[in-house]
Amino acid sequence: MLENNRLNLNQLHLGEKLPPWNLVSIDPSDMLPKVEDFKGKPLLILIFSFSCPGCLGRAVPYANRLVYEHGNDINVLGIHTDYNAVNFDNEFFEFWKKELFIRFPIYKDYNYDTTFLNYGAGGTPHWILVDKDSIVRYSIFGSDPNNALLRLDLKLKELNINTI
Repeated sequence: MLENNRLNLNQLHLGEKLPPWNLVSIDPSDMLPKVEDFKGKPLLILIFSFSCPGCLGRAVPYANRLVYEHGNDINVLGIHTDYNAVNFDNEFFEFWKKELFIRFPIYKDYNYDTTFLNYGAGGTPHWILVDKDSIVRYSIFGSDPNNALLRLDLKLKELNINTI
């Protein structure tokens, strides 16, 4: 389990299988997903924080649009990280899910930032694109439409998901 491996930084390597994540459910009745659950379709992981303006204003809406326009062709998963170690309650997450019309499943990062650290995220938002075979194809930090999101669009196109 990754909890014993919390500071094994940047286990993520392009061209290799996506390493396991360590998540906490927002709803205790939810089953936690495993990497293997997403095989068969590309997976876009959004590591984000509700305290991040770029996440709220650009990243979450971008991920929502992908689900709305391409939900049959791609899975999207949100991992909320918090390097300030604030333990938000489930009502906080439910509020933001409704406020932002989040259309994809979101989970809390174990111990606030374990997956964030293990995946070598550069900050929030951070994107990880995985192909249908769970191979990491791209990893990028940011939400600037003329940089990170444009590059992400091009990588998605390589996986036959035409977002532009």
